[in-house]
Amino acid sequence: MEDDLVIAFQLLLCVLEFFTKRFTPSLLQSPYSEFSLPSSARGTAGANGKAKPRPPEMDVQLLETLCKESDCSVDEVGTHSHTIPSAAASFQIQLMETLSKQYEELYHKNKDFDARLFLVDDETLSPNKTEVEMTPRKNLSGDDVAIPVPQTPIRAAMNSIQQLRVDLTSASDQPSSNLLVYYKNCTVDPTEEIRKRVEELGQVFIKRFAQAVGQHCEGLGRKRFNLGAQLYYKVMESIKLLNNAAFHTSLLACALEVVMATYVASDSVETDLCFPWILDVFRLPAFDFYKVIESFIKAEPTLKHDMMKHLEQCEHVIMESLAWKADSPLFDLLKQSREEGPGEQAEPPATLNQPLHHNHTAADLYLSPVRPSRQPPATEAEPPTPGTKALRSNSLSLFYKKLYRMAYLRLKTLFSHLLTSHPELEPIIWTLLQHTLQNEYELMRDRHLDQLIMSAMYAICKVKNVDLRFKTIVTAYKEMPNTNQETFKRVLIREGQYDSIIVFYNLVFMQKLKTNILQYSSPRPPPLSPIPRIPCSPYKNSPLRVPGSNNVYVSPLKSSRMSPVVMTPRSRILISIGESFGSADKFQKINEMVSSTDWSLKRSLGGGSAPKPLKRLRFDMDGQDEADGSKSSGESTLIQKLAEMSNVTVHDSSEIILIQWGKPSDFLSLPTYKEMKGL
Repeated sequence: MEDDLVIAFQLLLCVLEFFTKRFTPSLLQSPYSEFSLPSSARGTAGANGKAKPRPPEMDVQLLETLCKESDCSVDEVGTHSHTIPSAAASFQIQLMETLSKQYEELYHKNKDFDARLFLVDDETLSPNKTEVEMTPRKNLSGDDVAIPVPQTPIRAAMNSIQQLRVDLTSASDQPSSNLLVYYKNCTVDPTEEIRKRVEELGQVFIKRFAQAVGQHCEGLGRKRFNLGAQLYYKVMESIKLLNNAAFHTSLLACALEVVMATYVASDSVETDLCFPWILDVFRLPAFDFYKVIESFIKAEPTLKHDMMKHLEQCEHVIMESLAWKADSPLFDLLKQSREEGPGEQAEPPATLNQPLHHNHTAADLYLSPVRPSRQPPATEAEPPTPGTKALRSNSLSLFYKKLYRMAYLRLKTLFSHLLTSHPELEPIIWTLLQHTLQNEYELMRDRHLDQLIMSAMYAICKVKNVDLRFKTIVTAYKEMPNTNQETFKRVLIREGQYDSIIVFYNLVFMQKLKTNILQYSSPRPPPLSPIPRIPCSPYKNSPLRVPGSNNVYVSPLKSSRMSPVVMTPRSRILISIGESFGSADKFQKINEMVSSTDWSLKRSLGGGSAPKPLKRLRFDMDGQDEADGSKSSGESTLIQKLAEMSNVTVHDSSEIILIQWGKPSDFLSLPTYKEMKGL
């Protein structure tokens, strides 16, 4: 039927309720035995031929009991209960017909007596429940220790749904009295407009929900929309009221996205209702939705960490691709910014190394660039004064600040997989990428940010005579989190035509930026763009997993483990490998691995052989370098893993590399300098 796990679980509870009422009490444990139907309802009358009528409240109590144990909403589960009897009746008829036909054939074949005469549903034929002797329990001090219930994806989803309902207990799907006061204080009372908009969007949402999940789930869609409306009005009280249709549609969409994401039982389960489904339902531009995300998170203190991460991921998806759709209002803002001249660019590169701090409100972002952000937020949009110069867009400026930082982190991650032996290339690649996003933003229309990152990396390596093939780039790209092979297999070339990343580079990217790319091979290359300021992680000293490995970690050596006097600056590295502490033969194997890779290591340090001359910027299309994702063999596994370590320099083997066998947490006492020197 559907791939919605929550709905499937709710149906399962309805099926359990249906059969629980029809089982004999002797087959049920307490408290469910008291909910079973009388014998007459199961097909056979009792001893006196009459059955006691079943109180209707018992059905409600049974469903409530099942829902309570599973942390489910009775209202939502109840919307499915009417579908079970008819489905069960149909199933029972089909099953009985099949069994009767099979038994009839067997009966005529064996010429035996008809055993169906004895299969009358009578309680006297049900086996009596016998007490089974249990294994003696250990003596426990005090009360019995409760066994923790294992956390499964469906149970985690139910807990999240229950928590959301608790957080919205005091909220209503109608404006509160405080909001009504705010409405009346506006120049134009928006009460009726907001009510009408919510009603219309609700009808659209319910209709599209039923189309995606199933027509019989229309009532369920209405309940989810009501939850979203409750959250919408609750958050609105904390955000400065804005009489702007795009703002209110975005705010309601964000509230509904939180509700819909809460009902997703597992991140690994993809459904038709996942983001950006809500944008398509409301026909809402992704750039408008992006403006409300940060304000929404700040205004809702009860929002759980996993939901904050989800909204942050939605923001990333918007910045990398959705905001760059052909009909996006982002391009209108960029065009307006360019028309204002060089001093009015989206975000000056000089601000990249500044912290990402701002005090923009939702009003600043939705009314921008109509008015400057230093003015107090207005309750409704004010038309620009005729003859005045348009001001820089706050929404565009903040968007580009975040875009630059995300793009640099993506580039840095991919770079760490491919070009650690050429650290001087990272700022050059970043400069080309930043120039492209700022001045050649049309290359992003209906495309993905990662396509420009891979193209910029290949272009700089080509002009700098560094041998890096697109096949190698896409192989490393596939290992990065949250990536899709469609990104490099299907790239827009021209209107309606798509091809691989190689064709895009040759026909579009390189043709547009050829002059700029060649400047980096000249004696006077363009100035480098500032590196975006990235907040430092508070977990800097935690063991880090080596990229591409399962159980290799790197951690800085703590000074308490060995005196700095007996340590060289280059040997303050600790490699932890997930294996118990071994004998000397394991160290010998390490020595053999290092010795066997000594030549290739020194070659990489010493510059290696003479670089290949640059033949042309154009990518070779002779079939020898296709983006097929196949892995290349060359350097040893050890050198590749060492080279991939973030912020770790691979030194000559004459230097000491401390190797410790054990889990990352098992930091045993290290050997002395002399002991290590003898290895």
